Amino acid sequence: MHPFSIDQVMKQAIEQARKTMNQGIGGPFGAAILDESGTLIALSSNSVLRDHDATAHAEINAIREASKHKGTHDLSGCTLVTTCYPCPMCLSAIVWANIKTVHYGANAKDAAAIGFRDDMLYCLLRGECEEDHILDLHEAKKTDCLKLFEDYDKRHRTIY
Repeated sequence: MHPFSIDQVMKQAIEQARKTMNQGIGGPFGAAILDESGTLIALSSNSVLRDHDATAHAEINAIREASKHKGTHDLSGCTLVTTCYPCPMCLSAIVWANIKTVHYGANAKDAAAIGFRDDMLYCLLRGECEEDHILDLHEAKKTDCLKLFEDYDKRHRTIY
């Protein structure tokens, strides 16, 4: 393993995505993670169709692989390279993993042009589209849930 350029890593992410896309494993999404020294520590693609797992996006799969490689959930100093601007779920996971640098190829509108819903999700998060046909959210048992949170806080558990 040795340091790679972003262009080289993007090419590998594209090749990985094309390979699994052609096998019917997932969509045209590939992702890679470089550690602080520029060494490739994860190369993944979307495996939603194979795994029957809506969360098996390329970025999530790469974060899981890199976290196992490093033995931690904290990927501070790492760089993520992905074939498409991350969806809201992946963007959140990137933030939770403390990855600060992301290089992407296509964007959410490009994904929407072929039928993916990333752009619609961003619209929903901005409050610019009706959500009741997409999602029905209800608050329940708040007092009990807050007690759970308070218990965690009192134990000075790790915040991540």
